[in-house]
Amino acid sequence: MHSVVRIAVAPASSPSWVADSVREGGGEVVDGGSAAGVVWTDARDAEGLAAFLREYPHIGWVQVPFAGVENFIPIIDDSRLWTCGKGVYAEPVAEHALALMLAGMRHIGGYARADSWSGPVGRNLLGADVTIVGGGGITESLVRLLGPFGCRITVVRRHVSDMVGVDTVVETGHLVDALVGADVVVLALALTPETTSLMSRAEFSVMEKHAWLVNVARGAHVVTEDLVWALESGEIAGACLDVTNPEPLPAAHRLWSLDNCIITPHVGNTPEMAIPLLAERIRSNVHRYRVGEELLGRIDIRRGY
Repeated sequence: MHSVVRIAVAPASSPSWVADSVREGGGEVVDGGSAAGVVWTDARDAEGLAAFLREYPHIGWVQVPFAGVENFIPIIDDSRLWTCGKGVYAEPVAEHALALMLAGMRHIGGYARADSWSGPVGRNLLGADVTIVGGGGITESLVRLLGPFGCRITVVRRHVSDMVGVDTVVETGHLVDALVGADVVVLALALTPETTSLMSRAEFSVMEKHAWLVNVARGAHVVTEDLVWALESGEIAGACLDVTNPEPLPAAHRLWSLDNCIITPHVGNTPEMAIPLLAERIRSNVHRYRVGEELLGRIDIRRGY
């Protein structure tokens, strides 16, 4: 029989359901001094977590809340286990990506802004050529959702491997080749130094004039000034952004006024969607840590996600 594992929940402002999830996983919620691990709930306070770990250096496992861990990279090291929300939010974010793809290609944004009857605009997602940059959980979910649409799907990722439902997988070095001919390009990858400013004027210049960009990853993947140029010049048909750089996007920013740009305020998963998903990840990982099983969402320190 496995003993109860002692887990801290921090910072003090953490919602009560986090501690409930720890207990449901077989953990005892304690302060940092007697904890074997910590569930850290503030995705923006990396320095607070660093201070916590300096105070309690014996802690062997850290769970952070979101899939994106770029804020924590400076403090992640090999001295303990690190896990994140990798894969937790794949389903709702993929659903949102699909909604944005349809909204852009079927001109829903333009019609929503119209104040009088207008003419027909739009292209089919049915049978379209889709390029998805990133090969993680969001991509796997999106590929499954795209199944009924009969799309020809290309995935760009760090390492080539077969993916169910994907026609072609290429390495990141072949991104430009994958952009050519695509009707829609979806960004669904982790933010690392290598993927920062991945989409700039050079990449937009090789995309099709009718193509749409959908970003449900991180705003810093895109050079914002170059995207504005591509949208204003007609270099691409449009962009649907759930993330921006900067974020939040200032009220007077040019992107808000462009008819071919649809912006949602980083709502690929809302609290109503995210809480039960993260609660289940915490429950599962506390149980796994207690019984010595492999933890879900392990952070690869060398890859940065």
